[in-house]
Amino acid sequence: MQTIGADAIRERVDADWKRILDVLARKIALKAVSAEGITGEHMKRSAEFVAAELAKVGVDARVVQSSNPDGTPGAWEVVGSRIVDPNAPTVLLYAHHDVQPVPDPSAWDTDPWTATEIDGRLYGRGSADDGGGLAIHSGALAALGDDLKVNVKVFIEGEEEMGSPSFIPFIEAHRDEFDSDVIIVADSGNWADDIPSLTTSLRGNTGVDVTVKVLDHPVHSGQYGGPILDANTLAAMLIASMYDGDGELAIPGVKADEPVGGLQRDVDETQMRADASVVPSYRLAGTGSLASRLWTKPSVTVIGFDAQPVEGSFNVIDNEATFRLSLRTAPTQRPEEAQRALTDFLLAHAPFGAEVTVVPSDNGMGWAMDPNAEATRDALEAMEEAFGVPPINQGQGGSIPFIPELRRLFPSAQVLVTGPEDPKSNAHSPNESVGLYGLKRNVVAEALLLAKLGE
Repeated sequence: MQTIGADAIRERVDADWKRILDVLARKIALKAVSAEGITGEHMKRSAEFVAAELAKVGVDARVVQSSNPDGTPGAWEVVGSRIVDPNAPTVLLYAHHDVQPVPDPSAWDTDPWTATEIDGRLYGRGSADDGGGLAIHSGALAALGDDLKVNVKVFIEGEEEMGSPSFIPFIEAHRDEFDSDVIIVADSGNWADDIPSLTTSLRGNTGVDVTVKVLDHPVHSGQYGGPILDANTLAAMLIASMYDGDGELAIPGVKADEPVGGLQRDVDETQMRADASVVPSYRLAGTGSLASRLWTKPSVTVIGFDAQPVEGSFNVIDNEATFRLSLRTAPTQRPEEAQRALTDFLLAHAPFGAEVTVVPSDNGMGWAMDPNAEATRDALEAMEEAFGVPPINQGQGGSIPFIPELRRLFPSAQVLVTGPEDPKSNAHSPNESVGLYGLKRNVVAEALLLAKLGE
């Protein structure tokens, strides 16, 4: 079977580049903020736009509204397919059309809802997360055209930024439209704008709300201070007890992994500190490679703390304090197991016998790539051909819980996680952008990958 070559694909992407950027610019302008209501008309308009653009590249796409587990209306989703041969392999292309909100437009250097090109980057909310994913799928399908040799199914989600509450019920109700041999999730990123990556792993996530109580009611700090510590101090002591002297999480039963597939290159500390705006005096916590600390070791973050504000404070010993912990789990550990271990630890380490209660919250499983899968090898080859340099695989410290759910529902499918982001993308933050050099080569890489999968 004759397969279209890399040079021909590059020429087609070059010829189509203006259209690809126009699609991305118009998508940014739609302001598809799911936090403003996943059932809203603005989200329906976004889904309809995506379906119409997919139709232009040969996908029989339509908009379907999902249902939440409780039966209430859910997100506006886009599903579709292009079947070229019932006997050919089938590839599911995933992205999401909803975007994060923009709480403070003044924090941006450009209008967040107007695509603006500056120094080889396209700025705008959703330019990378995940308008870039849409652009990759659209560009790759257009580049292949009639040379597409695999069946393609498409799912463009409308509530990813809201935690995908109706994702599993929707898939279970549309199994035939998701069943595939390979699943490409274009919602991650590259090592750099000019260095491609496959995402090798994702951490899972779980959480708990913790209340530390020392008194039935507040009392005067002058009268009782000394033998009675306030609940905020006790809560701080409990939080600190989770770590050893190196800042390594030390909770029995909360496991750690090493980078999946081996560590090709460690994360550059100087660059990471700059990207995260770390103050110069801060010494990074933990031990081992920086990559393992960011990708495959667990981490706990206090993401909420109920306490008396400084303004209006007065001399009392607070009787109780409540805080929320977010635990990112190692890719291969069941989050329920880690949550139980965290809960047991907190109850066992109540400072000075204070009363500690723990309320669990939702769990999301992590994911680890199969480095030996045939689709993995094809993807790595396609990336190197497209970018001209070998890929540097990387894990991600964040979570995409629906990926392990897809693996559960379709255990024979090989999952590949790709995407348009790079360390400068600022997804979820002001001045979000996508590097245009990398975006174009991502389009070429996906087209090459689809061609290889059809051989």
